[in-house]
Amino acid sequence: MSAQSAPPPHGAERFLAIRRPFEVGYWLLSCALSAIGNTATARIDVDRAGLDFAAWEIASWETSSAIAVLLLVPPLIAFTARWPVHLDNIARRLPLYLAASLVWSLAHVGLMVGMRKLVYAWHGEIYVFGDAFGYEYMKDARTFLGLVLLHVYRALVRRLQGEASLLSAPDDDSPPVEPVERPSRFVVRKLGREFLVAADDIERVQAAGNYADLHVRGKVYPLRITLTELESRLDPARFLRVHRSHLVNLHRIASIEPLDSGDARLHLHDGAVVPCSRRYREGLLAAMVG
Repeated sequence: MSAQSAPPPHGAERFLAIRRPFEVGYWLLSCALSAIGNTATARIDVDRAGLDFAAWEIASWETSSAIAVLLLVPPLIAFTARWPVHLDNIARRLPLYLAASLVWSLAHVGLMVGMRKLVYAWHGEIYVFGDAFGYEYMKDARTFLGLVLLHVYRALVRRLQGEASLLSAPDDDSPPVEPVERPSRFVVRKLGREFLVAADDIERVQAAGNYADLHVRGKVYPLRITLTELESRLDPARFLRVHRSHLVNLHRIASIEPLDSGDARLHLHDGAVVPCSRRYREGLLAAMVG
């Protein structure tokens, strides 16, 4: 195992640098193409059946469905991050995911029906959904399953960016390298390589479902631990909770920007901006002075 810094940037790291806009662009483009393609297909089916529906009606059906899916992607991603599925827990997770698919379908139907009613009212018409929930659920269940399978993509992303673990938690039965109560280093496994990250080099930590993302020199390494548990293990003289979802390294704070609401923004030396809740602001100021 090497104690050197991470290997130089390569193609995977260049992808990670544009990961967020790539993912947002993917969902926007995917839902737009879905709305356009389904509208064209529905129009052909309506014409073949000799049904009397205006073009705006057909467009409203498919566009509202696509927009509803787009709105429900973030909570679904948060759900699968909070309760991930692995080969060893599929049986235990199945009832939860079946219930979630029903809730997701209800939310999808509710959103798209609401949008359709608004469009129909705009045209002086009344939209009636009827008793088609069973039909919609069959479609939504397939969509839900497809979105859940994106867990494979997120696992690949974690492999590309590297995943952290406690150095004091070896895979075998050998004794810990250092006390688990106050780890000074973390192991990062990335694309088959391992290297060490000093706790003091962590600029900030952000909660991400059942992970805590370690931000180190412009890179993010997820650690499978809750933010509260990690906070209890890091040096309180250096790391401080400033928000329910954020810890910061006090030595990395460049300035504090107070807000009229009583909250604050923390500007770090690396250019990052971290929110600071009012409930943590006094403790932060006392720690900075001390």
